[in-house]
Amino acid sequence: MPPRVSDELLAPLPSGIELCYQTFGDPSGRPLLLVMGLGGPMNWWDSDLCRMLAEAGFYVIRYDNRDTGRSSRIGVRVKRSTIVRAFTGGRVRAPYSIPDLADDAFGLLDHLGLEAAHVVGVSMGGMIAQTMAITQQRRVLSLTSIMSTTGKRSVGWQHPSLLPTLIGSRGPGLENYVWSSRRVWRLIGSPGYPQSDAELRAKAEETFARGVSASGVMRQMLAVLTQPNRSLRLRALRVPTLVIHGLDDKMVHVSGGRATAAAIPGAELLLIPGMGHDMPPALFESYVQAISRTADRARVTR
Repeated sequence: MPPRVSDELLAPLPSGIELCYQTFGDPSGRPLLLVMGLGGPMNWWDSDLCRMLAEAGFYVIRYDNRDTGRSSRIGVRVKRSTIVRAFTGGRVRAPYSIPDLADDAFGLLDHLGLEAAHVVGVSMGGMIAQTMAITQQRRVLSLTSIMSTTGKRSVGWQHPSLLPTLIGSRGPGLENYVWSSRRVWRLIGSPGYPQSDAELRAKAEETFARGVSASGVMRQMLAVLTQPNRSLRLRALRVPTLVIHGLDDKMVHVSGGRATAAAIPGAELLLIPGMGHDMPPALFESYVQAISRTADRARVTR
């Protein structure tokens, strides 16, 4: 029998932010919070992967971060010149921070009546997941950080050639979004597991239908560029941790994953040849096995 899948629901948080979320599996299962990355709505957590995790015994929760999908938009404009200044190390003020996004995630857990959860984050979502573990360790049963980094500027860097594409403007409408989305994924996706044009188009169309915000991406990007270096605080964690990183990641260099695993005591590091800055379906089974293995460690240590 396939796992149950909820409708898309809204969680009003005390901060005034409203998060859109969806669940997979039995609420009595092990709670697993999936945190997506920069500009990524919850549908970037592939439904098949969510079902596989639910079949492995997890109660899976995926959601739109603020400024993505059907969650709240923050009405503050960020200029491209501000992004460039932050990228080059200049001091800027961001509308919100990675710790603010971590607070959103805890707010969603509170809304669901969950005291703690296993937390899996991708890219910016990995930064959010790490921050959750640092700030409220008791509420993070296990941590999986995928293609992410510690916030230290000398590791996990972005290939400079990507910046013009990431902050470049695009015309309005679906076709312009599909064109620009396919261009980005061709640049940062997994060379060992290429996606077809049809797959990229379907993903872009679904994302566009749920709502896209270029200004929201800029605000999230500024949160990433102004994040603190978490290295020292990560060393104090005593949470079962898995770090997954692709050896062909142009968006977040593999040094970010290596540094994350080196900082967290007892962390497992899984490096995957041919994987870039996406999660290819061919690797779903490997992800599920590794996440389950890490969650099982929490049963032993707690």
